[in-house]
Amino acid sequence: MDDLSEYASRPFAFVMRYCRRRSASHIAILSCVVAAVVCSVGTQYGVKSLVDALTRGPGHSGAVWLAFIFLVTLIAADNLLWRVASWVASFTFVGVTGDLRRDIFRHLTGHAPSYFARRMPGMLTSRITATSNAVHTVENMLVWNVLPPCIATVVAIALIGTVSLPMAAGLALVAVFMVLVMFGVAAGGKTLHDDYADKAAMVDGEMVDVVNNMPLVRAFCGTDHELDRFNATVGREMSARGRSLRYLEKLRIAHAVITIVLTISLLAWAITLWQRGSVTTGDVVLVCTLGLSILHATRDLAVALVDVTQHVARLSEAVATLLVPHELTDHPEARPLRKNGAAIAFNNVSFRYPGGRSVFERFNLRIQPGQRVGLVGESGGGKSTLFVLLQRFYDAERGSVTIDNQDISRVTQHSLREAISVVPQDISLFHRTILENIRYGRPTATDDEVLRAASAARCDFVDNLPEGFATMVGNRGVKLSGGQRQRIAIARAFLKDTPILLLDEATAALDSESEEAVREALGSLMRGRTVIAIAHRLSTLRSFDRVVVLKNGRIIEDGQPACLMRKDGHYRNLVAKEMSRLAVHAA
Repeated sequence: MDDLSEYASRPFAFVMRYCRRRSASHIAILSCVVAAVVCSVGTQYGVKSLVDALTRGPGHSGAVWLAFIFLVTLIAADNLLWRVASWVASFTFVGVTGDLRRDIFRHLTGHAPSYFARRMPGMLTSRITATSNAVHTVENMLVWNVLPPCIATVVAIALIGTVSLPMAAGLALVAVFMVLVMFGVAAGGKTLHDDYADKAAMVDGEMVDVVNNMPLVRAFCGTDHELDRFNATVGREMSARGRSLRYLEKLRIAHAVITIVLTISLLAWAITLWQRGSVTTGDVVLVCTLGLSILHATRDLAVALVDVTQHVARLSEAVATLLVPHELTDHPEARPLRKNGAAIAFNNVSFRYPGGRSVFERFNLRIQPGQRVGLVGESGGGKSTLFVLLQRFYDAERGSVTIDNQDISRVTQHSLREAISVVPQDISLFHRTILENIRYGRPTATDDEVLRAASAARCDFVDNLPEGFATMVGNRGVKLSGGQRQRIAIARAFLKDTPILLLDEATAALDSESEEAVREALGSLMRGRTVIAIAHRLSTLRSFDRVVVLKNGRIIEDGQPACLMRKDGHYRNLVAKEMSRLAVHAA
């Protein structure tokens, strides 16, 4: 797929990308609209012809009926062509917005975790919707509200040229001047429109943020505070929108004054020519109706500009936010990861989070295939950072991370993450069924394979649920207990069946019964895999091959648990503190 980031500052080029995919349909729509407008304005000439034929008297009935047929043909073509254009557009414009949303969402999911950490999820999702809605609205308005008055004005001026070339030339100059001024003034309000687009996105972001944290809001009696905060956010959005609208309303007022003066002058000019005998009665009628057409056309154009400029502002703001380049991309020569035993190595790795302190400086760690390694130490020591570097959610500043002697920055991200399963402390579940959440480990798995993985993970609790595996788990799995969510995550890892397993506090904050079930499931899951586990409950590491103690991004102890216990070191002190806490808790 093309890199969408090249369109971040070119919203119109971005929209044209999707129009070109359906170029035949768009050409058909535009052709019908142009023809319909020509017929619509042409009816004024048809009326003129009919009036001239009627003024010749009853003896020219043939000319009258010919003019009549010409007029009704234009009227019929006008109406039918609009309907054809609308029918084709009902498929085309909807298809454009569908393609656009799919591509933007695909681009969004390719961003690194740091991108999402700096932005509110509600603002991102609202911008996808805003982009889709803006493109749909702009396409509709350009075709139905902007293009027709422009064509109508050109055709009307051409028809007026059949009455008086000086009149048509003067009208053309005024029309060109007005259009240029309107577009220039409308573009001058871009800052106001951009501000409104940003404030509107903030409203959506605030709503989603509060809804996602409603348990926290209620627990801390924060309803009134959040309502006040939201009211202030909406107030800022309303003020920004008002400034944007009032700016463009000035344009509409100026346009109304100019077009009124122009139409009066045009009619007076036509009557003067009629008094001199230079034009017929039908010509005066033609100039009168065309003058009103131009008045209405340019008025519609001014009104359309109000909406178009605001929607273009929202489109530009959303595209600039969503289509920023990906921070992590596959190397041009990246190859799929070859799985040859899952040996892991951190080689002279230096790393700091963007805008944060240094975590590692020339860090080294080697893990043999099939080895089970526990990571312990105080918060901020670098345990979680090892996990994100191994999964390549961030790139090391210097040094390399390798799996089976393959630099993970030179393998495809998809193949890398296909080789790694993660069982985190904070389990992420979709608002879907238990079966679907387990199958997420391998979407192509059969129902029997999912059920076997659930059995291996001790998900026996599912049998007691009214709907079994068809039970919806709620937002982030809120309907399930912590131990149940952990076992679903373990079942997901069983189903994925990867050579590398990462356990992040997988038994933390569980009651004793749930912890025992999770321990048994984890014991089965770890067999035959390279395992790295972050643990605060050090008792979970007794059966591990190694324990690595980290402090301030450095390894201060490394060895078998039993050997470290015989030394008077940091690990032994941590175990002693844990035993003391358990003794106090038991008492």
